[in-house]
Amino acid sequence: MAVNVEQLGALERRVSMSVPVQDVDRQVGDRLKKLARDVKMAGFRPGKVPMKMVVQQYGPQVRSEVIGDEVQKAFTEAVKESKLRVAGQPRIEKKEGAADAAQFEFSATFEVYPEVKLGDVSARSIERPQVSVDDGAIDRTLEILRKQRVTYVASARAVQDGDRLTIDFEGKIGGEIFPGGKATAFAFVLGERRMLPEFEKNALGLATGETKSFDVTFPEDYHGKEVAGKTATFTLQVKQVEEPKLPGLDAEFARQLGVADGDLEKMRVEVRSNVEREVKKRIEARIKAQALQALLDAAPIELPKSLVQMEQQQLIQQAVGELQAKGLKLEQLPFDPQVFEENARRRVALGLIINELKVKEKLNPKPAEVRALIEAESQSYEHPAEVVKWFYMQPQRLSEMESLALESNVVNWVLSKAKVSDKAVPFDELMGSGS
Repeated sequence: MAVNVEQLGALERRVSMSVPVQDVDRQVGDRLKKLARDVKMAGFRPGKVPMKMVVQQYGPQVRSEVIGDEVQKAFTEAVKESKLRVAGQPRIEKKEGAADAAQFEFSATFEVYPEVKLGDVSARSIERPQVSVDDGAIDRTLEILRKQRVTYVASARAVQDGDRLTIDFEGKIGGEIFPGGKATAFAFVLGERRMLPEFEKNALGLATGETKSFDVTFPEDYHGKEVAGKTATFTLQVKQVEEPKLPGLDAEFARQLGVADGDLEKMRVEVRSNVEREVKKRIEARIKAQALQALLDAAPIELPKSLVQMEQQQLIQQAVGELQAKGLKLEQLPFDPQVFEENARRRVALGLIINELKVKEKLNPKPAEVRALIEAESQSYEHPAEVVKWFYMQPQRLSEMESLALESNVVNWVLSKAKVSDKAVPFDELMGSGS
């Protein structure tokens, strides 16, 4: 079985293979004889079907299977002999008009994994945020928690920012109502930016029962392409104005936060514990982002297109699933698959670098390190011990935590090499960043 490997580019290879027709014929004959022992056909007992009929019925399928197996065998042997690490799936094609009629000739085009050269991160600078969780931070957190539990009560006054407004509205472009331009009993909170700023500005100051007409120009980049850049005339009627009512900082509020006896001091202690845990997570996330970026900057890699495409497809499927879980449809939103390419490239590159570090620096996480991560994650739940058990009963979740533990080891390795400095960061900046 002859093979030949060509280099088509930095990572692209092509293997040419030939499979003797005689070998294929022999294997096809052997498989058909074995198949004939049990094959069933109308009018014949099992194993008594004439061989000619077996060949006629199953010959093409068996021949295709034999050729496929031989080609796969030849491909596997070729990449093994050449010590090639195949990235993605090969594209196998049959060569038509082969010079040697005694051979089936094929080619397999594929990419190989790149050589990963770990760069020097010693010159990279990483800032480690230092954040103080003082009483003021706890007070501001409690205020946010109160706002999350806001209720609304009917008000006779004119609408203000923060009020909930229920309206009927109708919008027209060129005298015609456009899709999505009409609604009844539509409720929104003024200032949350669910509506266009111009729309909210015109609703401000209206009271229950009042009606107003005004023009709104949609932005050029508005997600609804049929109205983007156009001016619509809206007429809205206020059905109800409701002003916000925040819960008091009392025993009932404490019980809503899970403090069974309503003790306000216990509530503050628990809130502080949760805030400190969240601050720790966000600080670690910032450090991790800097460390991984340092690795990327220090180790430029030629990426296999096949791996990037596979990663991109996974990100798209994940995004689609999240949209569908929210009841949204793709046609309702601007959805460009290409926006996922940069993230896919980053993830593939990091995966290759981390895997190389894992081997060369022996950073594979120990069971105790994985356990520590799981226990830390479980602390935000009411029954931590049950959460720990759940992780160990879910192979996929356990695998995810093992990956996180590996990333943690990689980050620590980078921190041991890079220039790390502490930087004071205001509490509000850290918590408002979403990092």
